Amino acid sequence: MSTPRPSPFLEHARSDFDSVLALTRDLVRLPTRGGIDPYDEAIDLLTTWLGERRLSPRVLRDGTGAPVAVTARVRGGRPGPVWVLDACLDTAPVGDVDAWKHDPFAAVLEDGWLWGRGAADSKSGVAVFCHLAARLAAEAEELAGDLVVLFDLDEHTGRFGGAKAFFEGTDAPAEVGGVMIGYPGMDKLVVGGRGVYRVRLRVHGVSSHSGGSRPTPSAISKAADLVRALEAAPLPDAREGFAPARLTVTAIESGDGFSAVPDLCTLNVDVRTTPAFTGEQAADLVADVVAAVDTAWARTPPTLVEAHTRWPAYALPPTSPLRSALTEAAHAHGVPVQPKIAGPSNIGNYLAGLGIGATAGFGPAYEGLHATDERVRLDTVPVTQAVYEQAVRALMR
Repeated sequence: MSTPRPSPFLEHARSDFDSVLALTRDLVRLPTRGGIDPYDEAIDLLTTWLGERRLSPRVLRDGTGAPVAVTARVRGGRPGPVWVLDACLDTAPVGDVDAWKHDPFAAVLEDGWLWGRGAADSKSGVAVFCHLAARLAAEAEELAGDLVVLFDLDEHTGRFGGAKAFFEGTDAPAEVGGVMIGYPGMDKLVVGGRGVYRVRLRVHGVSSHSGGSRPTPSAISKAADLVRALEAAPLPDAREGFAPARLTVTAIESGDGFSAVPDLCTLNVDVRTTPAFTGEQAADLVADVVAAVDTAWARTPPTLVEAHTRWPAYALPPTSPLRSALTEAAHAHGVPVQPKIAGPSNIGNYLAGLGIGATAGFGPAYEGLHATDERVRLDTVPVTQAVYEQAVRALMR
């Protein structure tokens, strides 16, 4: 990263930095591991902070009443679409606490870094977006459209419950201009990603005693044939900037003890899709392979195919206002960010299924993401805020 050029946005960010750091550290000190910790204290902290700045926060809940997101909205004085700044408020687990250099919830400052689980992914992003919303709220009448901050508490579970509650709930905005997802990292701006087709296969055999005189077809043996056939299925090569499509069997469950031949084996199959190999084509491929194996194992009941997730591959074109605003703002602040189509899928794929464009993966520099000794480099936090402020202002002119 080169030295950022002087800009009013960078001056804003520098003046906010002590407050951004304080809010980030306060959030890191409150464990919010996805699906593990209660979120009440983090929700109270964040809603209080937003409420004190008259941002009228709301807590979104799922069908069971569980909290899945905190959100707030800045309503512009002129007509325009809704632009969303999204960051996850929940985190990955910490693994072996003893392997960490510092307590993962102590929010230690050392050698220009803030250490702790969630420091990078994405509590620093939450703090930056909060301060940006507070700044823009002070001049909302000059803005075209609305700005929403959305902090998902159900991201690391893989359910994206906060995003779903916002974009598909009863109060979902009618016109969304785009979503900027505040994942960390300054080297790239994710403008697309391979899609995903996930399916669970319930492979049936015939149960019996393993010591019986007449062996029966084991569901595990049939499933092994199915795994080999799936992994041997041809997939198209990489093209159009996308990594190649990929099929992976990610889980196998079957059997109990030693003396019983199992009549059920469950497989999880993850297929990464591309424009050249869509979710529909992935579903057809899996169905064809399953049918062929079922035919070869004629003495067994057919395999049950249960679709789990289907998100399309997507890529924002170079002419996308969302993509252009962020890349231009980054370059103006000395950050030579490169647009990238990601191999893993992300929430942008879910949004693409709703017809909403999204960027991801621009934020502060980091180490230890989802790993031991997660930390965020402090001198990159103000630059991140300045880039987002310039981009948002350009989109809401």
